[in-house]
Amino acid sequence: MKFKFDYPKRIICLTEETTEILYALGAGDKVVGVSAYTKRPIEARKKPSVSAFIQANYDKILSLKPDLVLAFSDLQADISKDLVKLGVPVFTFNQRSVEEILSSILVIGGIIGREKKAQELAEKTALNLELIKLESSKLKRKPKVYFEEWDEPIISGIRWVSELIEIAGGIDIFAELRKGQSAKERFVTAEQVIERNPEIIFSCWCGKKYDETIPNRKNWQKISAVKNNKIFEVDPILMLQPGLASLTDGVKVLAKIIRENC
Repeated sequence: MKFKFDYPKRIICLTEETTEILYALGAGDKVVGVSAYTKRPIEARKKPSVSAFIQANYDKILSLKPDLVLAFSDLQADISKDLVKLGVPVFTFNQRSVEEILSSILVIGGIIGREKKAQELAEKTALNLELIKLESSKLKRKPKVYFEEWDEPIISGIRWVSELIEIAGGIDIFAELRKGQSAKERFVTAEQVIERNPEIIFSCWCGKKYDETIPNRKNWQKISAVKNNKIFEVDPILMLQPGLASLTDGVKVLAKIIRENC
């Protein structure tokens, strides 16, 4: 009996970072469905949209006949479970740190049989981060940074964001919270932000634009960043995706702002 076997050829990505990694590995042709929130790379926007972040169109997914679906985190656990029950192979990632993001590149490369290219991509990305870190080490001082992921309730930066702030030359004022797996573990109060007195504030609200309300919050006029107008909006696409966008363009944005305002 002669067996026929191969790597996955029809892949659906329920979040953007896996889509971007597949394209970076030269495997964009394998992607047959993407999340409605996909922005990078531009070519991927032409692929059929099959999901939001916590909702999926199961009929559409099945119609595309995927031999693999890539999902992310506990927030997509129900989608993953439902797809498995429907007989669809699912791999669910849960990377939270810079190192885990780099490792996810290797895993995706292994899944599609492009291990060497994945190794090269991970090494190149890691090297660029080291270069940014080296440049940042030359700063005369490291400013205190507050990264706001959401405003009501107030949520501080997730782990990879906190690590990228340090690589970019800043000090995350809530670094001790970054290992929390759920957003609730990163809830902070307005009083805590005031007390820690950041010199730079990054607003990066996932799902809505910054509306310039931070300076008007009660007693926030005492904060150094507010006094000196050092509040900067960062595109969530560049920072809140645990993939290449954060480790390349996102960290460069942080580094540029920190260097110009320290």
